[in-house]
Amino acid sequence: MALVEIRDVHKSFQREEQRIEVFTGLTLDIDAGSFTALMGPSGSGKSTLLNLVAGLDRPTRGVVRVGGAEVSTMSASQLAAWRARNIGFVFQSFNLLPVLTAYQNVELPLLLTNLSGKDRVERVKIALDVVGLSDRADHYPRQLSGGQEQRTAIARAIVADPTLILLDEPTGQLDAKSSQEVLSLLQRLNNEFNKTIIIVTHDAHAAERAKSTLHLEKGDLIEKRAVAAAR
Repeated sequence: MALVEIRDVHKSFQREEQRIEVFTGLTLDIDAGSFTALMGPSGSGKSTLLNLVAGLDRPTRGVVRVGGAEVSTMSASQLAAWRARNIGFVFQSFNLLPVLTAYQNVELPLLLTNLSGKDRVERVKIALDVVGLSDRADHYPRQLSGGQEQRTAIARAIVADPTLILLDEPTGQLDAKSSQEVLSLLQRLNNEFNKTIIIVTHDAHAAERAKSTLHLEKGDLIEKRAVAAAR
């Protein structure tokens, strides 16, 4: 069953006198419970597609639905509330607040909900435990390794139990060992917790951990390839 439905999506940007067409009629389904890697050269539209699915950007024309909700027509306030419930986003640059501890960074999305303080504590503890950082809850980002920072960012992304986890080059700033730890964590989230995951990556090793790979070339879907089940 499709969780993400993209129908005849067009997206363009205006750069000075030039109009840049990113998508010119993209149609795509991504199933619930899938782990999908988006690959392609720089400028192929990978991050733009991720932003459209997250409601961080709007299509010029066409429809984007996630879980039956038409993201492409929501108001800014509707999008903010919808995103808080349904989307966990992980960035290449971690985007942790340096003045907050790991615990406080993970708790941030929950401050947008109506959860009680007790429920927030429970959610944060569970998220930190899932990513293996229970013993680093009181550490600040400067006291964490790059891999630990990214796992903290993943804990923040999953703490509200989102429908969909989106990651934009999450291993781009990590060494090989930390990258493997993060990718193993994503596989666990997909396999054990049935989280739907879309990851943008240039790294073939990262894409191998996904269950399917989509290749974009100048905004066109040129290949859809299933890969072996998570190892």
